[in-house]
Amino acid sequence: MSYIADYIRYIDQTPTAYQAVAVQKETLSAAGFTELQEKDPWKLKRGGSYFVTRNASSLIAFSIPSGKIKSARIVASHADSPAFKIKNDPEMKGVAPYVTLNVEEYGGTILSTWFDRPLSIAGRVFVKKRGKAQECLLDLAKEVCLIPSLAIHLDRDVNKGHAFQIQKELLPLLTNDPSVTLNALVAKALGVKEESIVSADLFAYNRMAPKVWGAKDEFLSAPRLDDSACAYASLSALLKARSASLTIHAVFDNEEVGSSSLQGACGTFLKDTLHRIALGLGLSEEEEMRMLSESFLLSADNAHALHPNVPEKSDPKARPVLGGGVVLKFSGNQKYTTDAYSAAVVRMLAEGAKITLQDYHNHSDLPGGSTLGNLSIRQVGVHSADIGVPQLAMHSAYETCAVSDLSDMCKLMKQHFTQ
Repeated sequence: MSYIADYIRYIDQTPTAYQAVAVQKETLSAAGFTELQEKDPWKLKRGGSYFVTRNASSLIAFSIPSGKIKSARIVASHADSPAFKIKNDPEMKGVAPYVTLNVEEYGGTILSTWFDRPLSIAGRVFVKKRGKAQECLLDLAKEVCLIPSLAIHLDRDVNKGHAFQIQKELLPLLTNDPSVTLNALVAKALGVKEESIVSADLFAYNRMAPKVWGAKDEFLSAPRLDDSACAYASLSALLKARSASLTIHAVFDNEEVGSSSLQGACGTFLKDTLHRIALGLGLSEEEEMRMLSESFLLSADNAHALHPNVPEKSDPKARPVLGGGVVLKFSGNQKYTTDAYSAAVVRMLAEGAKITLQDYHNHSDLPGGSTLGNLSIRQVGVHSADIGVPQLAMHSAYETCAVSDLSDMCKLMKQHFTQ
């Protein structure tokens, strides 16, 4: 349970990808990792540990073994989660005296789960200081807005498959004082003048606290389990592992919107980092290619568990359950990268870690989702398998998994990193 308590603290500290990267940077620095900048020359040494970020929302950390490097052991996860991104000049004052915020959907959310929950606002802000735009992290860290639902008396069809209109029905209520602006709240929180704010990437996020629950305290419900569970497990495993391989912890942004960004898995961040490691260690191009041919990537993103009330949505046989162990994901159309070879590698890792695996296949009549594994290997040609923590209500504002599966994921990743 100490692992779960630490993970809950991590969830509370990481409402957006920007805070997630900042918290991981702090943790890595405290553990002796050296920060690198993409714009600077890299001076690497064998036995050293380093990390680098891109756009303040993606991070790659790595440890270099002292001896000859034969392969890399990589875990890739993502730092972003579905939310509502706040548009520029967001105050909507159409219905006096209320002020609502103009937002757009980020990622594929279960819209109904966002109603009547306490929301706060977080992200990053650029502030003008001494003639330059300086980046600042922002988390208001208090309940400042809420999306009110319409009473059942005024919409009798709301429980009959209502199609929500985001632009009309999901605008968070900020205040009943028309003089209040979001910029004023942001400026006060940052201790700057309102006119000094240049631009921002801000999100409304769920402020409900994570809770361990169940007849035997076997479940955890929280915001952003997808994919903070895997990102946190990967970081924890990296810090605990000692390996003869190059160990790499990669956390990308923008997975929930397709990964096609500078800092997403479709970008060159992982490829560039691996190449600069090879250059920094004096490896030839052939030695780098040989290393990659022996390398292995775990694409770590949560998986759908069997739903207790709607079991027909799952495959008839491959039906992962909460508390049943880490999920190994398969897809004939290559939405997941696992094949017979990579499945064998993961099964041997699980045996070494003394944990149980569960297979996942999509129901053949349902398309299912995708993740970042098959996108990452377009840039970096390595063997890969897709894994995840089984969970219910994926992309809800409040998701659910089993406590035991979270710690098992960390054990599996640690085993991977120690190879």
